[in-house]
Amino acid sequence: MSFATINVDVSGHVATLTLNHPGSRNSLSEATLRELIEALDRLRAHDEVRALILTGAGQAFCSGADLGKMDAVDVDGMSLGKRAAATMDAIANPLILALQQFPLPVVAAVNGVAAGGGLALALAADIVIAARSAYFLTPFLPRLGIVPDMGATWFLPRLVGRARSLGLLLLGDRLPAEKAQEWGLIWACVDDAELMDEARNIAGRLAQAPPHSALEARRALDAADGQGLVAQLGYERDRQRELLDAPAFREGVKAFFEKRAPVFER
Repeated sequence: MSFATINVDVSGHVATLTLNHPGSRNSLSEATLRELIEALDRLRAHDEVRALILTGAGQAFCSGADLGKMDAVDVDGMSLGKRAAATMDAIANPLILALQQFPLPVVAAVNGVAAGGGLALALAADIVIAARSAYFLTPFLPRLGIVPDMGATWFLPRLVGRARSLGLLLLGDRLPAEKAQEWGLIWACVDDAELMDEARNIAGRLAQAPPHSALEARRALDAADGQGLVAQLGYERDRQRELLDAPAFREGVKAFFEKRAPVFER
């Protein structure tokens, strides 16, 4: 796969998608947003890919929007705000939804700063690991007077609670990777030199699971967020009714009794 601002590499059953314009700290230009969506579409149809790693080139994971290219002058009768909102509707928000609806597990390997939309991009993954030198930043309100976007206000309180989310949003302080792990924002913090090895290890393990696992896990937790215990018990019953009759369960049981690792088909 050939792109201008990202790289996609497939090795075995794991694809690695790298934001690749370190000169701008891997900012989210319109071109990058479009290429990310296109790459996800292609990988969705790739027969061999069973898991995805999302990372950045150079010293940054993703610095968010490129402020240098956000001209406040009206263009074709549209203000900056109207143009930005149109871009969010057309490509930024669809990218986050594409990650949440991606049929395979996604591991974010945060190798440096994840700021603004870059923070939201990381949190849209299923499992987030970060290099010890990495940090997370929400500069929107204290420095720019605008709200976080690309789903950041949805992800943050669900992961770290309202009090910590408000502190991050209002103060705009750096959240180091180690503290992010302590707070439960991310899965793990590892030494910088170990980041990609650990990401590949996790992605390799996820690639061996039934291919529908990521979607089922996301949907179950999303359902639990929006309903009470009685309704969630019914949700679990309904999913088990279908999944217990699926090939993956039969293979898992067979492998258990044969004392071997299960082999699931996509």
